[in-house]
Amino acid sequence: MRLEDLNWMDVESYLKQDDRIILVTGACEQHGYLSLLTDIRIPWAIATAVGEREGVLVAPPLNFGCSASFAAYPGTISLSTETFNRVVVELVSDLYRQGFRRILILNGHGGNHGMRPALVELVNRLPDLRLAVHNWWDSPSAQAFCREVGLPGAHANWLENFPFTRVAETPSEAKPLVTHSSFDPPERVRQALGDGSAGGPYQADDAIMDRLFNVAVEEALAILRAL
Repeated sequence: MRLEDLNWMDVESYLKQDDRIILVTGACEQHGYLSLLTDIRIPWAIATAVGEREGVLVAPPLNFGCSASFAAYPGTISLSTETFNRVVVELVSDLYRQGFRRILILNGHGGNHGMRPALVELVNRLPDLRLAVHNWWDSPSAQAFCREVGLPGAHANWLENFPFTRVAETPSEAKPLVTHSSFDPPERVRQALGDGSAGGPYQADDAIMDRLFNVAVEEALAILRAL
């Protein structure tokens, strides 16, 4: 269930039965040939599927994250870590104020990892808050799936190339894997990555992507149920 499809009376009734909600975080940043909102579209799709199966509310996504490394790519809109952390903490705090006690943050962007210390501090202040932060692509199940199919997952490669993240044709060949330092300035990052992909196959068969999506949904569902 999506919060946007309800009114306040529906939410008040929901809270009498359940205190769980999913909050999606990600980024608006370059993803090569894929959508600039790839890091939102994937966790949003996973959260929607989990919410429908479990009858749990899904809050509107936070569409912006910490993407300073990709500032040299047009279309990337980034928040500072300080601002992002403050927004996430305030969102969780406000959900708590309303009566939500079990909150799953389904994250789609690695640059948002700095929110964890801020959320630990929040949990220390609100001891009855049960919180989980789940990076769908970096999870044990997703990594095991990559090993199973023999495809290396990387930024803007096949791992994120779902039907709902495609906005243009992607190359059929693979690209050599590219590494860069997180301390490189944006211009150097763009020089290293070129089209924005970190390398590996740009795409995989849709049957593989369907299997990956199902793996991601099952893992997120298990984490939610464990809260």
